[in-house]
Amino acid sequence: MAKKSIDLLSVTDPDWVNGIIENFDTFLADHANCERKASSLAMSMVVRYPDRPKIIPALVELAQEELEHFGQVYELMEKRGVSLIKDEPDPYVNQLGKKMRHGRTDRFLDQLLVSSLIECRGAERFRLIAEALEEPDLKQFYKILAGTEAKHGNVFVDMALHYFSEDEVYPRLQELAESEAEIVAGLEWRASLH
Repeated sequence: MAKKSIDLLSVTDPDWVNGIIENFDTFLADHANCERKASSLAMSMVVRYPDRPKIIPALVELAQEELEHFGQVYELMEKRGVSLIKDEPDPYVNQLGKKMRHGRTDRFLDQLLVSSLIECRGAERFRLIAEALEEPDLKQFYKILAGTEAKHGNVFVDMALHYFSEDEVYPRLQELAESEAEIVAGLEWRASLH
């Protein structure tokens, strides 16, 4: 698929990855939760928007891919003796959610665009993690995940373009990307994806 998403308006501080590598097992537990929630979100959108049939196949495929990623991360956790953890609020996702407008149509567009930004940030951070890891299999796993997340960032914008014009999609995506960059700048670093 051709690139549909836009570039993030900020880059993650390269030192961020040190906290991930030093607390990798904690990060893995958070990563598993992120993949599970991404799968759930895609399926919840199938349920919420049955009147938008052009996006249903892409949402189902996304849900399946994210669930497969969850299974892969869980397998890594099992090998390392890491347990699943209780889900905790994600400050990044929650703050982005507050930027979404109300009203069915506006909310639909914003949900797709915010999801694109979250996937693009995930791609950027998985790339950093892949570069920092030394274990070849893990390095390759996160390199592949980075590519998949980038693809998902494009898929969400492509879905929006089925129902909205470029003149509606891209100015709003730019606004949300500006908010996303501000949110990232204000977040405390944790051993988590966001």
